[in-house]
Amino acid sequence: MRALPIAVTVLAAALALTSCDDGGSSGSGKSGDPAGSGSATKAATAACAIGDAGLQVGPANAATAAGDTGNVPVTLTNKGARCTLKGVPRLSVKAAAGSAAEIGADDSAQPEELTLAKGDTASFTITYVRGAEGDAKSLAAKTLTIGFPDAGATQDFPWSYGPVAGKGAAGAPNATVTPFQHAGD
Repeated sequence: MRALPIAVTVLAAALALTSCDDGGSSGSGKSGDPAGSGSATKAATAACAIGDAGLQVGPANAATAAGDTGNVPVTLTNKGARCTLKGVPRLSVKAAAGSAAEIGADDSAQPEELTLAKGDTASFTITYVRGAEGDAKSLAAKTLTIGFPDAGATQDFPWSYGPVAGKGAAGAPNATVTPFQHAGD
């Protein structure tokens, strides 16, 4: 006699749980999200284009003497449609004579995927060691070139923070860049 009420309770619980599933396995949307949102929306958001971003370099905490470390913040504002940034910006510094050197990623921070609506801002920071004027191991940088990951377009900005020390040679600057991060509120 007692087995019947337990069996009915188990059956009712099983039916209640299965009624929560829509039967699909598409994975679109998260629990509690309206239909069409969640991971499906993230996949459909295009990568940010540098041509749709307003970039501001500085103001910097510049290194004033050879061997000092300086920081140059870069802020970008999305002026286009909703887009995503993932990873680390592509950067290089170039001397007036034309020699250029890439700035590598700061390995201490993990990149995150950022979704930016129109008007949203993100930032990254360049940390560099100032080199000695005229030193063969320093790059007499005059131009900073910025590009977004997996995109070919770039923008150039004046580099007014002095020569960049090399890691043994001018072609390997003693400088790093952080991943993109949200800026503002």
